[in-house]
Order: sequence, then C-alpha cells, then structure tokens
Amino acid sequence: MQDAALRLKKIAEQLIGAPLPVRIRAWDRSEAGPPGTPVLVVRSRRALRHLLWKPGELGLARAWVAGDLDVDGDLFAALDLLAEFIWERGEDARSLRDALRDPTFRAAARELLALSAPFLPPSPPPEEMRRHGRLHRHTKGSDRQAISHHYDVGNDFYELVLGPSMVYSCAYWESPDATLEGAQRDKLELVARKLALKPGMRLLDVGCGWGSMAIHAAREHGVNVVGVTLSQEQAAYARKRIAEEGLTDRIEIRVQDYRDVRDGPYDAISSIGMAEHVGAERYLEYAHDLYALLKPGGRLLNHQIARRPQADESAYSVDEFIDAYVFPDGELAPVGSTVGLLERAGFEVRDVEAIREHYALTLRRWVANLEAHWPEGQRLTSPGRARIWRLYMAASALAFERNRIGVNQVLAVKTRENGTSGLPLRARDWTA
Repeated sequence: MQDAALRLKKIAEQLIGAPLPVRIRAWDRSEAGPPGTPVLVVRSRRALRHLLWKPGELGLARAWVAGDLDVDGDLFAALDLLAEFIWERGEDARSLRDALRDPTFRAAARELLALSAPFLPPSPPPEEMRRHGRLHRHTKGSDRQAISHHYDVGNDFYELVLGPSMVYSCAYWESPDATLEGAQRDKLELVARKLALKPGMRLLDVGCGWGSMAIHAAREHGVNVVGVTLSQEQAAYARKRIAEEGLTDRIEIRVQDYRDVRDGPYDAISSIGMAEHVGAERYLEYAHDLYALLKPGGRLLNHQIARRPQADESAYSVDEFIDAYVFPDGELAPVGSTVGLLERAGFEVRDVEAIREHYALTLRRWVANLEAHWPEGQRLTSPGRARIWRLYMAASALAFERNRIGVNQVLAVKTRENGTSGLPLRARDWTA
C-alpha cells in the first residue's frame, strides 16, 4: 500500500499535467515530492473532500480556511510555484466538463475519491460569505453587508496587520527600505497635493476607513472633511482618533452610503481603495454622483486596483476565493474602462499614475506584521479569518509583482463652464 503523500503527488500530477513543484506531507506523516521546496501540508482527508465537492479554487480555499491545508515554509515561494496551476491557467483552461472527458483526469478523480473516504460533503468554514441568490448585487443593503463582512472583523486585528498608520490601501514608497508608516504618510500627502488641498476647503473622503486621510487633510492642510463609510467599527474607531487629535471641529465621520451624500458641493473628493466595491453596473452612477458633489474646478482623486483587460470582457468573473472570503461582490476593471466612465460622467481626466509595485511592497509588509504576531492575530479575530488574510495578502502581492493586477491614481477635474481646469501648466509639482 503506497503512503498517502505519494498517492497525492501522483494524483496531483495527473490533474495538472505537470510535475508537482512543491513537496507534499500527508496526514499519515508521509512525504513525497521535490526536496528543498516549500511543503504543502494536507492535514486531513477532509481537504480532499472539500476539493471533490467543490472542484477548483473555492474547494482549495475552503480546505485552507478550515486548516486542513497548509504550507510549511515560505508561503510566497509556495504560491509562486503553484500560481500557474491555480490562478494563471489562462483563457484556454479546460472546463470541468471538458476535463471529465479525459480518461487520465477521470482516473485521477477516482483515485482521489478512494483516498478521501468517507465521501460526505464537509460544511463550508463559518468565515465564508453566505448568500441567497445573486440577483441584487450592489444595492445599498447588499453593499452594507459586503463591507461589514470585510471590515467589521475587529479593529485590533487591523491594527496588528496595518500598523499605526491604519491605512488599508497601497503605500507610496521612496525605497523598499522605508518604513510602512512613512510610506503611508507619503501616500496621504501625495493625495493631498494632487487635490491641491488648502485651509478652509471642504473634502469628501469616500470610503474613509479608519479616518487616516481625513486626519491628515485636516491636521496638515487645514481642510474641513466629511468622511463616509458603511462600517460601524471603522466609524467608531475613526471618531475616537479624531477626538484624540482634537479635530472634531474639522472632521465629521458618517456611516453613510456615498449615494446618500446630499450636502455638496465639495472642493475636492478622495476615493482611496473604495471604488473596487462599486461594481461594474454601478460605476457610471458612482462617477455621476461624485461629479455632482464637486464644485466647478473641483478635483477627484480616485485610487483604485485594476485588472488586465481580457480579449472577451463578457467572460470576466470574480475570483472565487476573494468573492467568498475577502471582498464579497468586489469587482476589478481595466484602468482604461475606469477612465472612460469618469469621462462619460463629465470629468476631465488629467493624470494617471500607475503604482503597481508599491502595492506589492505594502502587502509584503502587512503579511510580515501578521506572521510576526500570528497567535495574537488568530485570537483577535478567528483562526480561519487570520488564515484568509494571510493567504489573500500574500497571493495579492505576487499578483501585483507579476502584473496580473495593478493600482492607479486617477486625478480628474470638474472643469468650469469656460473650460478652465484650475491646474497649473506643469501639474506634476506634487512629485517634487
């Protein structure tokens, strides 16, 4: 009788059609595969049942979140070796129906079934987002539920991961050796300079998070800020920080949908890491709403993750792991689509800065923070959710490094009736 690890290695190589690039350790402590590589640990037969009942990425995710699948060694190295088999299969990847026509694939599936017994469907981990149909995405109610799922998991947990800056978006790095806090401060200042913030101006911070941009704008530039978020926990934390800074007369934090903001016009709007939650079918509405809230001559800084365009855009689908466990209903669009929709809403797009590598550096620091405090991180939220954050941040860092996704700051202006933009002839003075 072969040991479990050797059987799993043979099954995996039949399914992927290539040598397995990592080592496997099974529940019976047997090991197989190339030495000197990260070890994929299959702690229980239940991991196999997750895969059989939900083949593909979601089954792998469930096994990971449940703790039945793990990596011993460098997680980044393991994901880098496995990326082409999990995330980078390309548009010509076989569907499950096509794969089942392959005798080799069917033989591997039968072997996996025999090894996984008893063949009972395991329950999804409790951290998985539960849905009742997908007919009403991006309503105010569904967006509120999605935001709560991602952000209301404990402010103490986010403090551990994000560090003192409490900024949950891409930092702006002078060098890889800079501190995370310094790089986040530089990002906030970059946004403020692009918006040309001055004392007495009104800033709307859409998706204000834990208040970092609002505090920076008010404290460093004398701006009056309204920040809106759908997260109760974020709002409570931001208000406490603002009170401690003595800025309650300049900053108002609301638990409010951006679609319900009615007290414009504002001199400037920042939207940092929020537009990914809007959804393709709502994006033009989002752009129109922000345009209406700006004064003539006002500026919008839209900081947003982007994906690469596809040959057939109608075939785009949201990543199963991200949708179920991280950002429910989150959607990425190519930067060209975003620019086009902002222009359709009336904006003049004046600058696009791609800062993809900066997000990879940021995510690696967040992963390091979590790994350095791993027992505490699990205690502050749940073991399953800590595993989700570690996997998604590490995988996202590699995706930015490989140019599978990017992030861009788009500066747009609501030009005055006579066409003037209010920008200087050499607008990029913010890079000085």
